[in-house]
Amino acid sequence: MLQWLAQFQESLPALNVFRYITFRTGGAIITALLFVFMFGPAIIALLRLKQGKGQPIRTDGPQSHLLSKKGTPTMGGLMIFSGLMVATLLWANLSNPYVWVVLFVTIGFGLIGFYDDYLKVTKQTHAGLSGRTRLAIEAVIAGSAAVIIMHVGREPLSSSVAFPFFKDLLLDLGWFFVIFAAFVIVAAGNAVNLTDGLDGLAIVPVMVAAGSFGLISYLSGNVLFADYLQIHYVAGVGELAVICGAIIGAGIGFLWFNAPPAQIFMGDTGSLALGGLLGTIAVATKHEIVLAVIGGLFVLEAVSVIVQVISFKLTGKRVFKMAPIHHHFEQLGWTEPQIVIRFWIIAVVLALIGLSTLKLR
Repeated sequence: MLQWLAQFQESLPALNVFRYITFRTGGAIITALLFVFMFGPAIIALLRLKQGKGQPIRTDGPQSHLLSKKGTPTMGGLMIFSGLMVATLLWANLSNPYVWVVLFVTIGFGLIGFYDDYLKVTKQTHAGLSGRTRLAIEAVIAGSAAVIIMHVGREPLSSSVAFPFFKDLLLDLGWFFVIFAAFVIVAAGNAVNLTDGLDGLAIVPVMVAAGSFGLISYLSGNVLFADYLQIHYVAGVGELAVICGAIIGAGIGFLWFNAPPAQIFMGDTGSLALGGLLGTIAVATKHEIVLAVIGGLFVLEAVSVIVQVISFKLTGKRVFKMAPIHHHFEQLGWTEPQIVIRFWIIAVVLALIGLSTLKLR
């Protein structure tokens, strides 16, 4: 059968374009974008009907949100997730194990986020799933993915941490790499989740990071480019560029409906899944540290919450007027569009800095 398919492909030279990751990445972008555009309104209408009052708004958050965001449905991550899945299954090489590892984490984290959103909507509370329970389940999923990535990769690179700016520096962690990789994936998921607090704030930095890691995946998975740039070659990760393309397409489609004033919120369904996906791709491509640079905005949001909690528990005082840090700027009088667009600019600048590490070796 495979021999027949190969002969058929050779008889039609035009089909050779499907061999190219770049072509299939472009196809994934367009497919995911069209899917979300076509089915987005129906998904929003269905979620609005099922949720009634929409996502409950935090009473301890900015007071303006109680009026401006009340009644807006959540779980918009389902739009992104569906477009991503359709495009990936259609355009990616499904025999590639890295594709399935990334989808495994995305689905797992997405289900956790979906259940969390479901509890919030049905009980009309922002509490949702217990933090400890959620982190425990995330750790199990991320740890399983890390074990698979170690098994698929070649030693000692598969269990090592690579450092930007150094072409040969590797730190072999052995089986401790599972703990490190799981931490990266879980941290990425929750950092994106904390960033998702204003209309359009999270999705554009996610697309910027996806575009950056799409390029990193393609270069790391190509032995010629990897050798030229003196980065570590990881066979097979080039296929992850297709998934990154699908994120960009689905993200653009979602932004159409999430632009202020948002018709729908991403919710934990989307933010956890997308963050976990980016973390997994960073682990697979051996660019975990670069993720902290490219996704520096997410890191900043997460650190602001950690600093706020620690400071309040130890001293009873708050460092920020409100955390995450985007709410701090709201309290300072910045308008929502100002915060969102300025944070987008920061995300782009950080992505350019992160990508510069590919050549500065």
